This record gives sequence, structure tokens and C-alpha cells, in this order.
Amino acid sequence: MKGNFIMSSAQVQEVRQASPQADHSQPRGKFILWTLIASVVAAFAAWLSAALSLEVWVMFAGFIAWFTRPTSLKNSAAAMICLWLGIAIGAVSHIMTGALVPSLNHLALPVVVFLVAILIVGLRSHALLGNMLAWFLGMVTYFAAEFDLAAASFVHLAFATGIGGLAGYTCQALNRRFAE
Repeated sequence: MKGNFIMSSAQVQEVRQASPQADHSQPRGKFILWTLIASVVAAFAAWLSAALSLEVWVMFAGFIAWFTRPTSLKNSAAAMICLWLGIAIGAVSHIMTGALVPSLNHLALPVVVFLVAILIVGLRSHALLGNMLAWFLGMVTYFAAEFDLAAASFVHLAFATGIGGLAGYTCQALNRRFAE
């Protein structure tokens, strides 16, 4: 699907095979089992995040990123990389905007957004870094968290989203084993 937004019938079938939630022909028992497995894994990840004093919503950003491209372990892991790079570019864009405000005033934000969008959208056909949704999800995560620009903040966000990514992986692995 490099560079275009139209999927061939073979690509649609690949997504259906990798993602039971998109396959409406899945037997009822397997559908229910898939749902239960995903729900238990999500509940456990939420409990673990809360027990570790991490924001549960940040964990879910990792869970969401994992499932943006659930066709393979490689694609889902690449989505996590894009999420983490999105968090980093959110921080960089925050710094850039602050630095440009004195000279560009109200134009600083649109200039920085334009530059960031050029980078992210320009990477859309890259095999590893082409997950625009995960990049922007990372930026949203960074800005919504409202953390200080400190290494501990990035470790916190990476760890919380990592729990979500691990939950996504666990959900996929268990479902491939028991619900397909």
C-alpha cells in the first residue's frame, strides 16, 4: 500500500487474516473468544499501569499504536517506533515553537506544524517509518501528557506506551494461538 490509499483485494484479505476484528465471517465462538482475550489483556495492562503509577490513557496510546498495522509483528513494532518518534518530535516541535515565537510571533506554530507535517507525511511510504497515524498519536501523547522536558518524562512515556504495545503483542499472540 505504498503511497496510495486504495487497497487491493489481496491486501484486504491479508488484513482480514491478520485481524479477526475486521473479518465478519469469523465463527461466533472464535469472535467471542477473541473479544474476551483482548478484554482481559487490556484490563491487565490498565491494572499494571495504574499499579506502577503510570497514566492508563498513555498505556492505551501504545495499545492503539500497536493495532494501527496489525498485519505482522514487524509492522506493529514499527508502529511503536513511530509512536516513540512522534513523542520525541512533539518535544522538538514544542522547543522550536518557543524558540521561534520571538521572531515569528503567531506564525511560529503554523511554521513548525508545517515542517513537522512535511517530515511525517513525507515518510508515509517508508517501510519502517511510514505509519503517520502512530507518529501523530505520539505527538498527541506528548502534548496531552504536559510533562516537563526531562529525560524522566520521556522514560515515563516510553514505559507506559511500551506496556500498551506489549499488551497489543500479547493480545495478538494469544488470539493467534486460541481464537483463530
